[in-house]
Parts: sequence; C-alpha cells; structure tokens
Amino acid sequence: MKISATIIARNEERNIARAIESLRCCDEVVLVDSGSSDRTLEIAHKLNARVIETEWRGYAGQKNFAAAQAAHDWILSIDADEALSESLEADLWLLKKNGPRFDAYTMPRMAQYMGKWIQHSGWYPDRKVRLYHRDKATWVGDFVHESVKVTGSVGHLDSNLLHYTCDSFSEHLRTMDRYTTLAAEELVSRGKRVSMAKLLLDPAWTAFRTYFLQRGFLDGAEGVAIAYMAALYTFLKYAKARNMMPGRQ
Repeated sequence: MKISATIIARNEERNIARAIESLRCCDEVVLVDSGSSDRTLEIAHKLNARVIETEWRGYAGQKNFAAAQAAHDWILSIDADEALSESLEADLWLLKKNGPRFDAYTMPRMAQYMGKWIQHSGWYPDRKVRLYHRDKATWVGDFVHESVKVTGSVGHLDSNLLHYTCDSFSEHLRTMDRYTTLAAEELVSRGKRVSMAKLLLDPAWTAFRTYFLQRGFLDGAEGVAIAYMAALYTFLKYAKARNMMPGRQ
C-alpha cells in the first residue's frame, strides 16, 4: 500500500510546513496551488513536495484534480491548515504494513480554536473520510462543505486529524464572510427560499443547540464564542441568500 498525500492551497505560508512535515508516512506529497503570492510554493519545494500550479476549480474540483495527479491510487487528502497527529501517523504506518481492509477510511478531526482544543460544541469528533482509494471515491460539493462520496466499503480510524482554525475573532470573521457567501450561493443555486421566520429564528436555535445540546458550555469561553459565531454564520448565510434571490433589488 502506497499513499499519495494531496493538499490544495493558496497563500498558506503560515500553515503549509506543519502540514507537509506531518506526512512522513506518505510516499509522496502533491501540493496543488491556485495562485499563491506568498512563500507557500517556496516552502513546499524546500520540503520536497511535488507542486502543481493551476486555476481554481472549486473545492471539490480542486481536490479531485489533485487526486488525479497523484502517483498512487491511495489518497490521503488534508487541508493546508490540518496535520496528522503522531498517533494518526502511527495508525497509517500500521495500515500500510498490514494492508487495507476497506476502500476508504474516516478519521476524527479535532479543531484548535484561538489556541484551545475544542472537544464539544458540535466540533468533535467531526469524522471525515480523508483516506480513500481513488477508484472508489470522489469529492462532491459545488460550493462549500465538500465531502468524499464513497462507492465502496468504509472503515474507521480512531486517532485525530488536527485542524488549526482561527487564532482570533478577526480571522474568524474574515473566513466567515467568504464561506457564508459560498453557502448562500449554494442555497440560491438549489432554489431554496429563505423566509423571514427562518432568518430570525434559525440563528437563535443554532446558538442554543451549539451551546447547550452540543455541550459548548464545557469548552469554556471559546464555547461561548463558537455558539455566537455559529449563530452569526447562520444569519449571514440566509441574509446573503435573500439578497441574491432573483428579482430582488
């Protein structure tokens, strides 16, 4: 079993070294870049990643393109702001030694938010398919929240993929602005109507669910921030979608 790691990136000089350096268990690292103007490419070259520069195809399209360029059929896809934990790396070494029993594998993803590892708030275990045989799986999702659709069998790994998210509220707000626009575009493309009741009530429900039902209160002050920002995300997504509706001035 040989594994090609794939990463898509644009202006990720802050994160890319950590991501690539965590991939020691992989037989190659393929970085697909869509126009970085910082040191991302320089760092990737120094760490012996195979760099491919190309136009942006959307998140799913970019990740499928990266998988197609890989030298090996087994793909480990991570984002530039992610990294393997030491225990997940060990699990992958063992999997390579023993051979795969499934066509794809999920792994839990643990997020670091403003310096703290989040274990509640609906953020954990956040299982994702990230290791897969490219003949049995493909990335889907035209706008945001892309995911891997598997046509074969799925196994599960227990060790964490580490996700290094926002270091500050300002960074979170910048990221949220971009993603809520994409989420709104997706709603409009699917013909989803957003009522005023939904715009007013869903953000409050999101905050309640995140903080109480998903035990965000156990994450301390960061849990409060996550619940608030989740509500804001919901509001902005719906407000932008209403503004994009055909015929609306």
